[in-house]
Amino acid sequence: MGTGATGTAIRAAALELFAARGYEGTTMADIGAAVGIRGPSLYKHVASKQDLLVELMTTTMDGLLELQRVALAGTADPVERLRRAVDAHVRFHARHRLEAFVGASEMRSLAEPHRGTVLGKRAEYERSFRRLVEEGVAAGRFRVPSARLASYAILDLGMGLATWYREEGELSENEVVWQQTEFALRLVGAG
Repeated sequence: MGTGATGTAIRAAALELFAARGYEGTTMADIGAAVGIRGPSLYKHVASKQDLLVELMTTTMDGLLELQRVALAGTADPVERLRRAVDAHVRFHARHRLEAFVGASEMRSLAEPHRGTVLGKRAEYERSFRRLVEEGVAAGRFRVPSARLASYAILDLGMGLATWYREEGELSENEVVWQQTEFALRLVGAG
């Protein structure tokens, strides 16, 4: 994958086009036109449209996993760990709405083995939230009948932002993050 300003511009154009038109509805010519590069010159920077999708989705999942690792460092308290993880999750989705939208809508367009790799990263991310809930239950800090369902609901608090959150909207990012975090803590019966 191309690096530098041109590579960055190609990835940004692909992301916007995949979000607006879908992967199947976007051609390499569309991506090239969006950055002012024609035909063979585009292939000097990127091997294929599939490579762009793989990079976008892998980078998104790697970013989420890393932000969560950083958020959880330095505390063993289950409530604080969940608070930090939800904060990072919601903030990421508020700041990366297009990536979240493409990640949710274009999994079907990933070819193997990339589809399996991204699905594996998604499963790891979900399991990490489930473990946070399970740890809180084991410590007597959370009360939920199903840690799995609670983790899915918490994940939806962030992922849903891709469809409705706007920077210029009624609530600031910090207000949305605070409220979504409070919702998550109530959801698990944090006391």
